This record gives sequence, structure tokens and C-alpha cells, in this order.
Amino acid sequence: MVLLSFDIEEFDMPFEYQGKISFEDQISISQIGLERILNILKKHNAKASFFSTVVFAENSKSLVQRLLNEGHELASHTWFHSEFEVQHLKESRERLQELFSTKVTGLRMPRMMAVDKKEVEKAGYSYNSSVNPTFLPGRYNNLKVSRTYFKEETVTQIPASVSPNFRIPLFWLSFHNFPLSFYKKLALDTLKKDHYLNIYFHPWEFAEIKNPEFKLPGFTVKNTGNEMVERFDNFVGWLKSKNYKFGTFQEFQKQIES
Repeated sequence: MVLLSFDIEEFDMPFEYQGKISFEDQISISQIGLERILNILKKHNAKASFFSTVVFAENSKSLVQRLLNEGHELASHTWFHSEFEVQHLKESRERLQELFSTKVTGLRMPRMMAVDKKEVEKAGYSYNSSVNPTFLPGRYNNLKVSRTYFKEETVTQIPASVSPNFRIPLFWLSFHNFPLSFYKKLALDTLKKDHYLNIYFHPWEFAEIKNPEFKLPGFTVKNTGNEMVERFDNFVGWLKSKNYKFGTFQEFQKQIES
């Protein structure tokens, strides 16, 4: 099974690089990207999971409702993208359920931030996908974490996919910066080894973000906008041609626990 997921959030990444962006643009850029993502998924009849901050969801109700109507899953990305308190775990899950009358069972922390597993369980989640089991200087050092899903108490941990050899991460940055043929090879190797693929992206990658005011480094904006739309459309079509099934995290959890 292929687990496509998207962290739908206010686009605040420019602040990490001392750039400038208004709140309105943070929301509208992600909205543009989300609409493009949904169009690609609809074209290929592929299901996905969307981890949303409450801030983005409250400002994008029609788009979030559209993704639910089209059979995708809504999960929590906490309340804010750049501010976190433990109570946001439970509050965000409950607020998303209240807004859209859907069952929210999954969590992904912003920027794959570490989170207390007991607090995740107390907040009512059945799965957590907040770990990238690789080494990335200045960001992650999770080489001792399992590459594949595992259980901690009542919560299923579903790490992001990394290659079987050398734990090369298959997250959004590698999708942008590796040659697509090489990325496909890594994805195929992972599917053959693990029998599933868990990869994540963001809606702003599908929008135009090469704005000098954002001060984003080249490796973050490479192959974004229309290039990302074409690249991702190609990738999903390639996976479909190989008869891989696309599913939500909720579907995957049911499958591995049945």
C-alpha cells in the first residue's frame, strides 16, 4: 500500500530563514497548493491522508470538506504550525472533529517534532506518524528508531519511509532534489522490502513560492510550483501503472492490525 500524506498548514517556512510573509499569503499559498493536490489525486483515483493544523482548517473549510467528500482522511497537525503546547494534542483533534464531523485518529507533529508518547495516547490518538527514522544534520537523529511501523502501548507508530539501505529519507526534500528516476528506484526498493510506502508533502510545494521576500534557500524551492505538479502527477501515475494500491492511514492501520 502507498500512503501519500500531506501536512496542510499555514505556510510559515519563510520565518525560519528571516523572510517576510503575511498571514493571508500563508493561507492562500497553501490553499492553492491543496487544490492542485486534490485535482491530481482525483485524476488518478488515489486516496491520501491530510494532517491539518486547526488554523489552516478554520480558514479553509470548503477545501477540507472537499477532501473528505472525495474519500481522503483528515488527521491532526496540532493547532498551530509554529507554536505548541501539550493541550493542543487533544484540543486540535476535538476541534477538527467538531468542524467537519469526521473521526480524527491520527497525529503528525509539525516539523516531525518529538512528542511524549503518553500524551499522544491520553489525547485519544490511535496512530502517530511523527518520526523520520533517519539522520539529517540539525533536524533528526533517529537512526535507532525502527524503519517500519511498531506499537507503543495503544498507539501505532508509523515512521516516514526511508530506503532499506543507508536509510535515505524519502520525504519531500528528496523528492524535489533527487532525479525523479533515482527517487522512483528508492521508492520501489522500499515497497519491495516493507510492502508499504509512507511519504509526505506540503501543499505550498505545489504553489509558486520563489519569492525573494521569503528568503528560502534553493534546495527548498527546487522543482516547486508547476514543476512539482508535473513531477507528482508523473510519480502517482507511475505507481498506478505498477498496480500499487493507495490508502489512508486509517485503512493501513486496520489492515496491519487485523
